[in-house]
Amino acid sequence: MSPLTRFRDVGLLLTRVLLGVILIAHGWQKLVTNGLEATGTMFAQAGVPLPGVSAGIAGGVELLGGLALLLGALTPLAGLAVTAVLFGAFLFVHAGNGIFASEGGWELVAALAIGAAQLAFVGPGRFSVDHAILRARRTTPDHDSYDREEAEASAR
Repeated sequence: MSPLTRFRDVGLLLTRVLLGVILIAHGWQKLVTNGLEATGTMFAQAGVPLPGVSAGIAGGVELLGGLALLLGALTPLAGLAVTAVLFGAFLFVHAGNGIFASEGGWELVAALAIGAAQLAFVGPGRFSVDHAILRARRTTPDHDSYDREEAEASAR
């Protein structure tokens, strides 16, 4: 394995851990610290459709998607789900407030969404649950090559 590959995998691990911790904190805040009722009220004030349902979805995706990204588990699915939720946050809450997060702007949601999308497209790297599953599948002779190729693509 080349040093460049090691750096790539370490970089993906650090990205996943940091992004996951941030998302878990935001999901926990929506679901537990503030609670769904207060989060739903804030969503309603921001003009988010179905604010109570949207609050639960956003909090759940941030919490569970953040955990999945942190572990590198179901990375493409988690990354795209998180990206979708953050795109909604951009559209409904932050887009009209300029760039700076200190003014309610979109810089944080954009950075988190780009990170999640990048992990969905590139994969979690070798230090991940997805990679461990891929390795286990490679050693099992009853899976055909198409399944392995598909799994490899999602674990990159």
